[in-house]
Amino acid sequence: MNKYRIKSNFENGYNDIANEERHPEYLMDFGILKLKEDDIYSNNESKERAFLLIQGRVEFSWEGKNKTVYRENYRDFEPICLHVPKDIKVIITGLSSDVEIAVHQTENEKTFPSKLYKEGDSRIEVRGTGVMDEVGKREVRTILDHSINPDANLMLGEDMQAPGKWAGFPSHHHPQPEIYFYKLYPEEGFGLLKLGDGAVLLEHNDTVLIPPHMDHPQVPAPGYAMYFIWVIRHLKNNPYIKPTFVEKHLWAEKKDAKYWSYKDR
Repeated sequence: MNKYRIKSNFENGYNDIANEERHPEYLMDFGILKLKEDDIYSNNESKERAFLLIQGRVEFSWEGKNKTVYRENYRDFEPICLHVPKDIKVIITGLSSDVEIAVHQTENEKTFPSKLYKEGDSRIEVRGTGVMDEVGKREVRTILDHSINPDANLMLGEDMQAPGKWAGFPSHHHPQPEIYFYKLYPEEGFGLLKLGDGAVLLEHNDTVLIPPHMDHPQVPAPGYAMYFIWVIRHLKNNPYIKPTFVEKHLWAEKKDAKYWSYKDR
């Protein structure tokens, strides 16, 4: 098994996948919360936290507010995410049988206003149009970045890739640590991630730890769509703004780039 890949079989409740004690170099905790109807989860960690609803109906309660939200699925619906600073108590009540939430936590002494990001609040972009024969076309959903909340230590979002479409290419890297969490549709599918000089098999519900300065482009197999949550931990005095691209591959995304193709034969 690749040392960067974590496979999980989720049970009801909080499933701890990565944390600062076992993985100190990543500077954050990550887990998946599974709830059934009427289940209640409470979190009062003295950390910055983001609760990203993957699917299901829940009630979020924090700072005297109660909001019911519903996301039918992760493929076709925009992100819903509650983001809070340290010491804010959050209570999540399951209102359907299929609730799944990605929980992200990290140290942050700064305070900022809590916010529930609902449909329409995230930055939705279709990237890769018109270049590389559109093999890099995918939907990018940015929930948090330095421009949205400069006091946050987390950058958070989702990608949705159609079968055979690449993300993260041209190959890039950055000094900040990152965690990816994957789903395949249909679930028996797979994808591949180039991580540095190696490769990682990607399957449904896998988590991959992305070390600083390692390239990480990826692609799902034909017929299988791939969804992944990406979370980057800003560094002190060095927030993630943009990656460093591997120069030898940059030619591929130029508008006039020429590729070998069957259609040219």
